[in-house]
Amino acid sequence: MRIISDKITLSELTQTAGEMFGNFVKAVVDVDRELIAIDAELHSDLEAMLLAQGAKQKDLWGINLYPAMPEEELIEFDSMINVRPSQGNGSRGVEQEGTRRKITAIVAKRIVR
Repeated sequence: MRIISDKITLSELTQTAGEMFGNFVKAVVDVDRELIAIDAELHSDLEAMLLAQGAKQKDLWGINLYPAMPEEELIEFDSMINVRPSQGNGSRGVEQEGTRRKITAIVAKRIVR
């Protein structure tokens, strides 16, 4: 597991994907601190790592990254950690458009094509 606080190349992400799931990487984005945690079997493991480093639960969103896909298909908004009825998110997806935009911007900032 690692936290991306600077940048990672698409080829590094592809290598990481190949080492775990083959074609994708599980990730958790901290929308407040603009960090991305990657490379774990479960989103909850990444979430726990970020929480231990001072993140707030309300700012953490699970996604999957598909580095071989076109840019518009790189991010899949799907994780059990996203189910948060208290925040108005009742599904595994990220239902708020503003939050999806923040996640997309952070991914674009951290992953160099």
